[in-house]
Amino acid sequence: METTNTFQNIAAEIQFFSNVDQKQKFVFAVGSLVLRAISLQKAAEIMELETDFFLQLLDLIGIEFSYLSEEDVSIENNW
Repeated sequence: METTNTFQNIAAEIQFFSNVDQKQKFVFAVGSLVLRAISLQKAAEIMELETDFFLQLLDLIGIEFSYLSEEDVSIENNW
């Protein structure tokens, strides 16, 4: 039960959405996306947003997302 309360407290801090349900879905979607448990398209679907808009929202918040692994990014930077 403590975890649920903590999750709700974190979700309540998000200012981009008007209700707690949307905020909780956002925390879940972003967490799952960062862990690579779901795709960007699935995260946008969970939020009921277009993929491009969801990606812009992540950028606005400062959450960097890339389909590339850290190794791929390193290779591209050194190319």
